[in-house]
Amino acid sequence: MFNLKFRLTLLNFLEFAVWGAYLTSMGTYLAGVGLGSHIGWFYSVQGIVSIFMPALMGILADRWMEGQRVLSLCHALAGIFMIGASMYAYEAGDAVQFGTLFSLYTLSVAFFMPTIALSYSVAYSALEKAGLDTVKAFPPIRVWGTVGFIMTMWIVDLCGLQSTPGQWMVSGCLSLVMAAYSLTMPRMRIEKDSSQQKTLFEALGLNAFRLFLNPRMAMFLVFAMLLGFCLQISNGYANPFITSFGGIEEYQSTFGVQHANILISLSQISETLCILLIPFFLSRFGIKKVVLIALLGWVFRFGFFGLGNPGSGVWLFLLSMIVYGVAFDFFNISGSLFINQETDDSIRSSAQGLFMMMTNGLGAFIGTLVAQAVINHYVFTPQAAGATGAEVVAGWQTSWFIFAAYTLVVAVLFALLFKDKKIKD
Repeated sequence: MFNLKFRLTLLNFLEFAVWGAYLTSMGTYLAGVGLGSHIGWFYSVQGIVSIFMPALMGILADRWMEGQRVLSLCHALAGIFMIGASMYAYEAGDAVQFGTLFSLYTLSVAFFMPTIALSYSVAYSALEKAGLDTVKAFPPIRVWGTVGFIMTMWIVDLCGLQSTPGQWMVSGCLSLVMAAYSLTMPRMRIEKDSSQQKTLFEALGLNAFRLFLNPRMAMFLVFAMLLGFCLQISNGYANPFITSFGGIEEYQSTFGVQHANILISLSQISETLCILLIPFFLSRFGIKKVVLIALLGWVFRFGFFGLGNPGSGVWLFLLSMIVYGVAFDFFNISGSLFINQETDDSIRSSAQGLFMMMTNGLGAFIGTLVAQAVINHYVFTPQAAGATGAEVVAGWQTSWFIFAAYTLVVAVLFALLFKDKKIKD
């Protein structure tokens, strides 16, 4: 049993180490080569491909190809294209072209995004075959994924790669390692039905979309999309925001400006601790209250960013990092466990893909583009017009307050509209 948990722990470690290498620092590199106004596209494309790729790969894993093999194939292709993006960016230098770089990056992300849901499905399947309760057994395993994310963040920062395309090279190489390791995972069952009455809809695995026929599940998925608006905002803009304080003399030598990625990594450290709280909170309070806690966490996450600074107000940044763990985990991990419990084996991978589509797909896509428009208006447009460092920072603060207000509205609506199950003693 220990051997299985260790294997799944390493799987999660590598899965999120691949992502952590560039997710929080990519914006700083793009801004440095004159692509600051396009940062939103690099993050929103994760949403675009998540609209269909996780669902398609989930269907493939449910119906035709063992899940661990699909996971390996996706990582191999993602790694190749990410290494290609890094090599092109290094060769082009400051003359890097948005179209070429964005195309290579998009191809990599298109194959990486399905791997998150697939890695969850591989873990859930292995744990259930071993007779373990996924709600209790998975969070301590998943926490090591966050440790992997943090480690690559620190490596990229301390090696001086957060403003270079070297971060993508680190990610691509780790993805190839993950591709090989995935093939060692326990085999997943492929659902086969010999019934002559099976419809084309069922054969393609699209019956996961029937979850929308359940009013409670449909409501949950809609709010998953609305909360998904928040997921990539701080990933894309926290690093450029903190480093923008370097334009104000009193903050230029602060730790946050010099090592923004390490400061931001406190968010992931908080995440590792909060994951371990999920079994208690889910069993004690239920999915509705847990998601409400997550929504309020996002309100404080954005609000503290707007109020803080890397000098005397760094404690507000620290609070923002602490609440991130609650904001992210109490929805993403709890939501994934909720979907796993509410669906049967025949559509489980497809349902996880659908959940990813609503959160990291439609939600992240729309939310990141809206955030880009807000930040372009308040930050990059004034900056291009010669605004002072203080004026640029003020634009960032206004943007964070707008994001906090949006999340508060979503929290109120969720509290009023989503109904939790009534449990009889």
